[in-house]
Amino acid sequence: MADLIAACSWSSGKDSCLALYRAIQSGFKIKYLMNFISHEYQRVAFHGAPAELVNFQSQALSIPLLQRETTKDNYEAVFRKTLSELKEMGVRQLVRGDIFLLDLRDWVEDICASEGIGVISPIWGYPGEDLLREFVSLGFKSVVTSTQAEKLNKDWVGRNIDESFIKDLKSVPNVDLCGENGEFHSFVYDGPIFSKRINITKTDKVLINGYWFLDIQEYELLAKGDKK
Repeated sequence: MADLIAACSWSSGKDSCLALYRAIQSGFKIKYLMNFISHEYQRVAFHGAPAELVNFQSQALSIPLLQRETTKDNYEAVFRKTLSELKEMGVRQLVRGDIFLLDLRDWVEDICASEGIGVISPIWGYPGEDLLREFVSLGFKSVVTSTQAEKLNKDWVGRNIDESFIKDLKSVPNVDLCGENGEFHSFVYDGPIFSKRINITKTDKVLINGYWFLDIQEYELLAKGDKK
């Protein structure tokens, strides 16, 4: 049973969320969400979610958050140290939301192996459209928080990921439907494994270094039945 004790590498977006869901359904006991934020911006890199907002996800999922600050220069060192902490707390596996980027998966698996932790990749190798439709059909709710501006313009930022989104995205050339090449990122605010939901009440759109970001400024954690 010890081999079923795991943490989830948590980006705040749809892929890590679906991987978490599948891992839970497979019997893994998720003890922690492992999340990294930019030291400079206090947000999840590329996704743009503020640190506190990720903490709201942790509360809504009822899974403790292990959040660490990183810079471009110390990411690997912080990653290794966090894995060591997790192992000391009894974690034996790390759940990841990787889909087809082999170089990234190999890098993570090599580091985890050196720290004595296995890697579970529940959505690895599945077609992007199948994963996206599964995510939506299960009832997860998420919003696009960043896009590569040259591929997806300002109008895509802030859109909910639903069937309409999938239909429209399929018409855009050279964009992976799950954004696996970094075309877009997301933030999950509700779903079947959430005991509460996050209500986003104020946002803005900003262009930074060739990326459109949804600047989520105000939000609240609500009970599922709250219509607010």
